[in-house]
Amino acid sequence: MSHDDPAANAAGAGPSRSPAPDPHAATPSWQWPEPVWRGHVEAVRAGRGLLPPRWPDGARVAVALSFDSDHETIPLRDGETSPGLLAQGEYGARKGAGRVLELLERYSAPATFFMPAVSALLHPDEARRYVREGHEVGVHGWIHERNTLLAAEDEKTLIRRALETLTDITGRTPTGIRTPSWDFSDSTLETVLDLGFLYDSSLMADDEPYEVVAHGRPTGLVEIPVDWIRDDAPYFTMDRFTALRPYTRPRDVLEIWRDEFDAAYRDGGVFQLTMHPHVIGHRSRLVILRELLDHVSGHRGVWFATHDQLAGTARDQLGRPTASNSPTEQP
Repeated sequence: MSHDDPAANAAGAGPSRSPAPDPHAATPSWQWPEPVWRGHVEAVRAGRGLLPPRWPDGARVAVALSFDSDHETIPLRDGETSPGLLAQGEYGARKGAGRVLELLERYSAPATFFMPAVSALLHPDEARRYVREGHEVGVHGWIHERNTLLAAEDEKTLIRRALETLTDITGRTPTGIRTPSWDFSDSTLETVLDLGFLYDSSLMADDEPYEVVAHGRPTGLVEIPVDWIRDDAPYFTMDRFTALRPYTRPRDVLEIWRDEFDAAYRDGGVFQLTMHPHVIGHRSRLVILRELLDHVSGHRGVWFATHDQLAGTARDQLGRPTASNSPTEQP
């Protein structure tokens, strides 16, 4: 990583250390020997499934709502400082977050807000309000940096600083992390474990929680998987200078998410959703979230859980015999 990387400069990160060169980097993947491609696949893998035999209070399904309160950090990450781009993010703090919180209160639905530290520094009262109203705040990087492009030391510095900042602002130490890139660098897993996180919510290997495995070794880290299907940003994000345009009607997204919930309810599993206050918080989009919560609340046996609560229930399965969990690999 070069020193002109905006994420490192904004965070005041120390000198970068380049990773060791990969002797196969210049070799086409179809020429890789088996140990090379197998090593990449097995570096971070889904281990044992952690779906419990029953949910708390006999619930039929777990519903884990999450919101990534990125606000102004998306343009700031890339060194973009135009008022127009920053205003798009500011909408999330000025309008979207409050609307979301009011809706969650109406349905008595606790949620998890993953917040970049810079976003929390810009809007500390908002971060504290999340906790005050019974929600969870999780780590989402320092300035929504592209963590997969960082040197190991820089990535660890930023995550540690984000963890300390959120703890200072909210008075609660976050137990979970969602990486800004929804991905791991070669050093992310080691950093997450070293800093004591109990769960991650960045990977996509299952519908239900699972244990993360590193090179065949169970790590004890709970993964609460995400997916682009259950994220509002791919459907609604807009950039006037590129081909990035909203391509789905809100009502169509409602249908997709409702079908996802219905399937999770039938399976007795988890319905996890990722949204952003500056995206879902617009009037015509908040309507579909309200209708979705009407649909969800119309079912018996729904457990609304923060990601921390869900991870705690999943983590309890680590002490159970492996046979009681779903297998590592599905046929």
